[in-house]
Amino acid sequence: MTLVGDVMTPNPIVAQVPGSRAEVLRTMVKHNLTGLPVVKRTDGSLAGIITRQDIFNKPDEDQLALLMQRDPPTIGTKDTVEKAASIFVKNNLHHLAVVDKNRLVGILTPTDLLSVLEKKNLKDPVENYIKSTCVPIYQEAPLAVALVSLKVSKTAALAVLDETGHLSGIITDRDLFNSSYVNGKAVVRDLKIGEDEWTWEGLRNVVKLWYEVSKNELPGVPVREIMIKSPVTVFRKTTVSEAARIMRKNDFGQLPVRDSKDNLLAMIYDLDVISALSGDKE
Repeated sequence: MTLVGDVMTPNPIVAQVPGSRAEVLRTMVKHNLTGLPVVKRTDGSLAGIITRQDIFNKPDEDQLALLMQRDPPTIGTKDTVEKAASIFVKNNLHHLAVVDKNRLVGILTPTDLLSVLEKKNLKDPVENYIKSTCVPIYQEAPLAVALVSLKVSKTAALAVLDETGHLSGIITDRDLFNSSYVNGKAVVRDLKIGEDEWTWEGLRNVVKLWYEVSKNELPGVPVREIMIKSPVTVFRKTTVSEAARIMRKNDFGQLPVRDSKDNLLAMIYDLDVISALSGDKE
């Protein structure tokens, strides 16, 4: 039996309230994070969780207290990973605070559970766990259309199709803001981050917000110029543990699923995959 304390990240990087959006963004960029626990400055107790999506949802709000998720679901170090998987899936979370007597002791993400699922060597096919919506987009569509599609569908990735309707790539919100289209030094200057305190990966985690707030327009180039070409895929009968291995090894949050004729069938996400730990099939 694997416990949360065995796989969590201890002593996680945190944000503090009172605090600001800019402080959170700086921390996310510096440490290449998409979310972090929020603690009270007074006593260090857990106050909430702040994610990149929370900031995107309220781009005009600056106070951390009004951006964060208050009273988020939590879990203990001695709870099982199966219980953690159930909480992730039920609440559609990607960051789960691990607490002991309301004191933050760690953070858990779906990636931590992928390694557990990989080792279980479950033989169930991924088609039994597909729950999320798959949103396709034509490869000649402009980037601005891809951004709207991601925002409206509330998905993290789009399957890109060619003129024959076959899968030609995949594009995520992070891919939309390829470094070749972003003046990184300008963003870093606006966020007041030191020259040696950021990476392109970290910047891409938050640069979508910078574009939306600053009203910059995306370049008028087609999706095919930015997409990940010939993406890694899984077959509908691929085992869920093998899908977990592929996701963990490549740091993927999603995988296109194909049928026996090599056509796009669906998109399976990390939360769909780890639902196998709790036995929650479609």
